Amino acid sequence: MSKAVVLDNKLKKASEIELPQRYDEINEHNLYLYVKSYLASIRANSASAKNRGEVSGGGKKPWAQKGGGRARAGSITSPIFVGGGVSHGPSNNKNYNLKINKKQKRLALEYALKQKADEGKLYVVDSVAISSGKTKDAYNMFKTLNERTVLFVSQMSDEPTFLAFRNLNDCYLADANELNAYLVAAFRSVVIEKAVFDEIIQSKNKQEG
Repeated sequence: MSKAVVLDNKLKKASEIELPQRYDEINEHNLYLYVKSYLASIRANSASAKNRGEVSGGGKKPWAQKGGGRARAGSITSPIFVGGGVSHGPSNNKNYNLKINKKQKRLALEYALKQKADEGKLYVVDSVAISSGKTKDAYNMFKTLNERTVLFVSQMSDEPTFLAFRNLNDCYLADANELNAYLVAAFRSVVIEKAVFDEIIQSKNKQEG
């Protein structure tokens, strides 16, 4: 069974918490679908090219149909001409959004957390708050964990904590309402406040109740 590591206030291992049995029954395909949907939703979709009907000009036949010794041409907006339209070019009116329902979102998050727990990279702490607001203190917390990249998850971060983390590379501070499966999967390890962890674990029971 997957277990999360509980850390004390010095970020040392104090105990472990077992994840619910149902986490072992979640299909990994839910995570794949969510990540695919998430990346599609943030796609810029700014690439665009004009087709032959959108290029200006071309109102006159460039040369006579016959007698010139050249291939016939009807308009200089044709893709074969320099400055003409583009055949099958990109269009910025395409909708890349992929639908995913609430249950799949929850299952994707739970599976991502299970993956981190199986790797021993899911840590539970009482608080990730940095009351001093100093980046140095946030960096010390990050270095103590000795991880390449870390996602810190708080119930709701205050301004000093936000300021302490905002300029740090290789780590990110997310509030509970911002947490999603993509963020969990993107970071090497996750440090989550106990209140948020408990809320996620109990979320399915609340929905079914």
